[in-house]
Amino acid sequence: MKPIRYDPGEIEKNLTKEFWDKTILPDYWDRNARQWPDKEALVDSLGSRLTWAEATQKIDRIALALIKDMKLKRDDKLMVQLPNCIEQVLVRLACEKAGVLSIPEMTTFRQTELADIATRTGAVGIVISKQYRKFDHYEMAKELQADIPNLKHIIVAGEDVPGDCISLNGIMDHPYEQEYDPIELWARRLDAIEEVGFLITTTGTTGLPKLIEHRIAAREIWTAKSHVRNWELGPDDCVLAIAPLAGAAGGTPAYVTAPVGGAKVALEYQYRGEGTLEFMEKERVTVIALVPTQLARLLELPLDKYDLSSLRIIKTAGGYLPPPLAKEAEERFGCPILGTYGTQDTGSISGVPITASKDQRYTTVGRLHPGIEVKVLDDSGDPVKPGEVGTLWFKGPGNSIGYYKDLEKTMTEAFDKDGFATPGDLVTVTDDDYVKIMGRKKNIIIRGGQNIYPKEIEDYLLSYEKMTNAVVVPMPDPEMGERACAFVTLKKGEQFTFEEMIDYLKSKKIAAFKLPERLEVVEAFPLVGESGKIDNKAMVQMITDKLKEEGKI
Repeated sequence: MKPIRYDPGEIEKNLTKEFWDKTILPDYWDRNARQWPDKEALVDSLGSRLTWAEATQKIDRIALALIKDMKLKRDDKLMVQLPNCIEQVLVRLACEKAGVLSIPEMTTFRQTELADIATRTGAVGIVISKQYRKFDHYEMAKELQADIPNLKHIIVAGEDVPGDCISLNGIMDHPYEQEYDPIELWARRLDAIEEVGFLITTTGTTGLPKLIEHRIAAREIWTAKSHVRNWELGPDDCVLAIAPLAGAAGGTPAYVTAPVGGAKVALEYQYRGEGTLEFMEKERVTVIALVPTQLARLLELPLDKYDLSSLRIIKTAGGYLPPPLAKEAEERFGCPILGTYGTQDTGSISGVPITASKDQRYTTVGRLHPGIEVKVLDDSGDPVKPGEVGTLWFKGPGNSIGYYKDLEKTMTEAFDKDGFATPGDLVTVTDDDYVKIMGRKKNIIIRGGQNIYPKEIEDYLLSYEKMTNAVVVPMPDPEMGERACAFVTLKKGEQFTFEEMIDYLKSKKIAAFKLPERLEVVEAFPLVGESGKIDNKAMVQMITDKLKEEGKI
C-alpha cells in the first residue's frame, strides 16, 4: 500500500545518509537465528519459550498459512488483539513476511472500537485469545463477524479453540516448509520504505481510535537503532515488556528494539504484583519497559525479597514520570531510568542515553535522535529565542507517515507542508540537544490572558515531600475564562490542605497568577484504558461537574 504522505526527497535523503535501509523486522530474527540458533529468544510469563531458530520457523509457518490456507492478498489487513504473549510477536512478524498489514490493538478495545477499525480498513480477520481477563473475546469476534462481511477469519491463540475458528497453535505446529518453498515469501514481503508496513491505533478525540500508517524502516528499525545506541543493548540483554506490546511503551523496546540489538524478549502476560518480580528474577531481566503508573505499583512491592541484580535499565514511556518517582525507582532498583519521547501520530524524537546525568534523566526526555531537525515556534509561527518556550516541530527518519488514507487530516493536524510534524508539546531545547517538555499547547491554562504552564506548577508540587503525583488542569471560570486546579495524590497517611499548598508554592517565589485556585486530593488519577496514561480530560470534567453542582459556573 502506497503511503498517504509520500515524499521522494525524504526517501532519497534518508537512504543517502544511511538512516534507512531495506531491512524489515523479520530480517533481524533470521539474522539472530543464523548466529545463535539455540539461544533463547522469546519467552512469556505463561511459560512459552522459543529459541531464535524455533521462533523463525513458526514465523514462516504463520506467514505461509496466511498466504496458502487463508488466501490473504497482499495489503490485506489483519487485526491482532492479543495480550503480551509470544503469539503476538510471531503473528505480527509473519504479516510483514506475507505482505499483510497487521493492526495491533489494545485488549481493552470492544465491539465499538473494533467494528470501526474493521469497517474503515476492510480487515479480513482478527487474531484473539478466546478469553482474557474474564472477557469473552470469541463472542465479541463472532458478533463483529455477523455485522462485517469482510471479517472472514477468526484466529485463536492457545489451546481452547472453538470449532468455527482457526487454531494458531495448529498453524505453528504444521510443517508448511515441507509443502511450500519459503523462498515464496520473498515475493510477498513488504517493502521497508516504499510501502506502509503496518497500522497503529491510538486514542482519538471522538472516542474512536485513530489509525496511523508506519513504514517499517522509518519508524521502527531506525528508532530501534537509536535506542540500541542509547541503552548499549546487546545479545546478553533481556528486555521485559510489562506495558502492552500493542502500544509504544511496551512494543518499541521489546517488539522492535530487542531483536535489532540481538537481545532476548520477555513478555508479562498481565501484571501480577510479586509474580511479575518473580518473572524478572527468573529471566534475569536487564531492561524493563513500562508506564509510570506500573512503575509506581512495582515500588509498592517488597523488592528486597527478589534478586533483581541483573536489571540495568528502567525504560518508561506513555506518560509523565514524576521526578520523585524516578528518584525512588533508581534508588530501590539500583539502575538508571531512561525515558524516550515521541508519539504514534508523528514519530520518534529523542531518548535519554545511559550516559546521561541525573538531572538530564529526571528533567528531560532525552537527546534528539540522529537526523532529527527541530524548530521551536511561538504562537505567530516565528522561532523563539534559544532557551525560550515554544511549540516543537520536528522532521527526520523517525516520522510516521500520517493518518490512514486521510491526507487532509494528516497535513492539517500533524504535519506542515515542509514535512515537519508537531506532537503539540511546548518545549525548550538545550544547547546540547536535550529536550524539556513544559506542557502541551492545548493544555495551557489561559487565566485572564496570562499563560500558565501546568508542568511548571506540577514540578514544584512534586518536589514536596508529601506528594506521590500531581496534575494541574484548567477549570472554567466566568470572570477569568480559566483558572488552575491542582489534583494530587499523597503518600500513605499524609494530609495536605489548600493553604499548605499555597504557602509552599509562594515560597518558590513564582508569579501569583500561576497559583492553583483549587485543590483536589484524590486516591488515584483516572487513566486512559490499558495505556496507563493519566486522563487529564477526565479530571477537567470532574472539576467542571463539581463547579456546576456548587453553582459556581
